[in-house]
Amino acid sequence: MTFKFATDEWIRELSRQLNESEAYEKSASNWEGDFVFIIDPEPGRDAQYMYLDLYHGKSPGAGVLNSLDEKDAGYVISASKSTWKKVIEGKLDPIQGMMTKQLKLTGDMMQVMRYPKAAKEIVSCCALIPTDFED
Repeated sequence: MTFKFATDEWIRELSRQLNESEAYEKSASNWEGDFVFIIDPEPGRDAQYMYLDLYHGKSPGAGVLNSLDEKDAGYVISASKSTWKKVIEGKLDPIQGMMTKQLKLTGDMMQVMRYPKAAKEIVSCCALIPTDFED
């Protein structure tokens, strides 16, 4: 089964993968903070929003949001769809993407920088999802 990127099914599958990942659980055992991922608008398309709840190495919830106002997340990361694709395919390290402003972070950057292994494990779990980017 292939999951269309930025859909409710896709983000819920990521949450499931994280909950099954011992490596993620270990690397994020002290992490507290949820994320909203924004896929920047493109010509003819509105911005898209995905929510991922993360707490002590688990993901208690996930889903697509209709607007940024739906959840008051501790962290918001926005990027173009092509940038998200690079991250998910392992062609762009998420921390490097934030440092070079390809991924725009709202939230405590120093806190995020303390958990680079957790960020890498999230990307590893993304890579396990057969994803259709509709290119």
